[in-house]
Amino acid sequence: MTAREHSVPGTLPTFIGVHGARHNNLRDIDVDVPLWRTVAVVGVSGSGKTSLAIGTLYAEGMQRYLSGLSTYSRRRLTQAQRPDVDRIDHLPPALALRQRPPIPGPRSTVGTMSEVLNVLRLMMSRLGSHLCPNGHRVGPSIAAFAEEIVCPVCGAHFVHPSAESFAFNSYGACPACQGLGVRSEVDEGTLVPDPDKTIEQGAVLPWNSGGRRLSMYAAGELGVRLDVPYKSLTDREREIVLHGAPVQQQVTLHSGRNERTVRLSVNYDNAVAAVERSLRSDNERTRRQAQRFVITRTCSVCHGTRLRPEALTSQLGGLNIAEIAMLSLTELRGFAASLPAGLPDELSRVTTGLLAELNGTLTPLLDVGLSYLTLDRAGASLSTGERQRIELTSTVRASTTGMLYVLDEPSVGLHPANVLGLRKTITALTRNGNSVVVVEHERELISAADWIIELGPGAGAKGGTVIAQGPPGRLETDPKSIMGPFLAGATAVSPHRPAHASPGGQITIEIGHLYNLHDLTAAFPVRRLTALAGPSGAGKTALILDSLIPAARARLSGTALPGHVRHLDLGGIRQIVQIDASPIGQNTRSTPATYSGAFDQIRRVFAESAYARRRRWKPGHFSFNTREGQCPTCRGLGHIDLDVQYLPDIAVGCPTCHGARFNDATLAARIDGLTVADILGLSVHDALDQFSDRAPVAAALRPVDEVGLGYLRLGEPTPSLSGGESQRLRIASRLRSSQRGALYVLDEPSTGLHPLDVATLVGVFDRLLEAGATIIVIDHDLDLLAAADHLIDMGPGGGPDGGHILAAGTPADVARASDSATGPWLAQHLGLPEARQSGVPSHGHTPDT
Repeated sequence: MTAREHSVPGTLPTFIGVHGARHNNLRDIDVDVPLWRTVAVVGVSGSGKTSLAIGTLYAEGMQRYLSGLSTYSRRRLTQAQRPDVDRIDHLPPALALRQRPPIPGPRSTVGTMSEVLNVLRLMMSRLGSHLCPNGHRVGPSIAAFAEEIVCPVCGAHFVHPSAESFAFNSYGACPACQGLGVRSEVDEGTLVPDPDKTIEQGAVLPWNSGGRRLSMYAAGELGVRLDVPYKSLTDREREIVLHGAPVQQQVTLHSGRNERTVRLSVNYDNAVAAVERSLRSDNERTRRQAQRFVITRTCSVCHGTRLRPEALTSQLGGLNIAEIAMLSLTELRGFAASLPAGLPDELSRVTTGLLAELNGTLTPLLDVGLSYLTLDRAGASLSTGERQRIELTSTVRASTTGMLYVLDEPSVGLHPANVLGLRKTITALTRNGNSVVVVEHERELISAADWIIELGPGAGAKGGTVIAQGPPGRLETDPKSIMGPFLAGATAVSPHRPAHASPGGQITIEIGHLYNLHDLTAAFPVRRLTALAGPSGAGKTALILDSLIPAARARLSGTALPGHVRHLDLGGIRQIVQIDASPIGQNTRSTPATYSGAFDQIRRVFAESAYARRRRWKPGHFSFNTREGQCPTCRGLGHIDLDVQYLPDIAVGCPTCHGARFNDATLAARIDGLTVADILGLSVHDALDQFSDRAPVAAALRPVDEVGLGYLRLGEPTPSLSGGESQRLRIASRLRSSQRGALYVLDEPSTGLHPLDVATLVGVFDRLLEAGATIIVIDHDLDLLAAADHLIDMGPGGGPDGGHILAAGTPADVARASDSATGPWLAQHLGLPEARQSGVPSHGHTPDT
């Protein structure tokens, strides 16, 4: 008998048993989560999906994994708080890919994040040709694998470059920029913003603070005229001001009161040196003020490659490593396939092994639609969806077994054409013997899951229960399921909704060259909803966020347009409102009540109570951020974080206020029998009922309820909200303002939204449009695209294959366009005949593109 023939014990668990889960709004639920399968967790926004998947399964699974580490190691790791749950059985160690991965640092690139660059550096070292000290190129060979290479032309000996020699985070780093590719330099144009002023009047800004003024007097002693306009100074005088030598100079200061004179010895700092000294200061405020004089430019030594000159002399296939890093991932695969033909046969085994390793890192990236990325692209410039998918592919390559992977909205930013590749990647995890739990709203991914757990029926206090579960086919016919009808083909927004009337004007922008946009002109009708669609990397972000928004803001502020924008007609737009999904606030002191402005009005109501008037309390007394109102023990937080060494910090309820956040005197004041803490415990919807007769409070809360966030508690921390909730809360804050001449721009507003939530979002857009606003959204959700008045489809691919407007018009027009990248999926969604082309979907399945 072989190991493969040995039987598997029948006692192996088949499910994770969750008993009594109460994390956030989970209502003491019991649920079985199948193991070794893909499980989709669905439900409306706020129903408890993330609380179950991330807050319960991942948090507990991660803790069990970390418990196997030493105490020393655990003390140095950031750990999630354990969930409120009675028991979880058969839970594997867990890893999570969150909806909002952290933004990488300046040293991270696509190549380092995906680890493709690690393989390429090794290939460059072992299969590349290297220059000897006398400039002769030595090709790869078995003999050249030695630590020291002998040039066959001149006999010179030199050290064989290792893989680290081509690493910009190690030995290969450019000495000028330390491998960053950019350098922060003093922008001399900012030092003297008004050359009509004299130096005595403060023309040289860095000399205007504190002791820096002594350098101004020293400049006078060095021959610089201080009483004439800066523009009238000679070239020699300006050179002294900006770059004068750091000499010690005697200066005479005169006192205006008693005509006394003081003679001082001053170390002269020219204007540039004064800024550089401030940047090195220990005082944070001084460093922050000096940043206004700094500009970041491409390094003049490495020209942005991040590498030292010696690292660029080696070549692989005729290209140095910086040139290879500029190739798109698709081009890189073709380049790699051409390498064996140019390499000696004696290295065939090494070549085959390294190419297999390279293809193993490239294939998952191509599968999830990232073929347009280049290895040298900065990690910080990637979208949330791109960062999340790179993390996912790294997970697949690890080939682990027996893990629980929790994925939070992995389809963020993913075009329908790339959903199949993402499905393949997720399936690869389960085939390796892992369990996958996916929090998702993309119907194609949900339908491909082995099992679905649906939470609901509503959000907040009305959610937190399991309303349906089973394979996708069962949910389609389950009358209790809210998601089932949408899996069966229903649409959230009527495909026949009438278009909004437009006054006829439009925003027009003409772009010269930016990224993959070349000689592009785009138009957006005013007072209508325009949606941009297209594959990742098609140029949507470059067109809107990198071109239209900066150009519009420049035009409205009276400054010059960005260099790549040739022409802009705003069509009557007078203000720009950019709404993103970034977290609101930094800590628990930011709440829906404070962000919406409702808490200001609520505090005024309490200050008008008889109890408060007798004590002459003002509204500020009812704030948990002031000493007068807050609990003195927890200082208004409602909890205390306990440091328990190697265990995760434990947040315990404050023993004084018991989570109320206020002191006893403040809690003695009541409105309709409720304290201010009781009010913060209400949902937005319930608070509207409570304050229905108090117009200022109701006016602040009603927009929050109308955007579908009525389930949020007034006092819950806003940093814990999902990206979609953050976006809608930002929209709500704008609903009471005048919308005339306002342009709203939203990037992926459907992120994290159930189809019913998308319908609510479209209703909010309708309100803004009726009030005179213009809206532009970048999105992939077919319900949202179908609801647009005007649709622009970009493509046909990403990166160099994108940058073109393939179709524009109504959603039906784009669906019928034969060249459209999104049209086939949109036609199916709208129930229209498909324009025949390669890669069209059929029978409800995404094509393999």
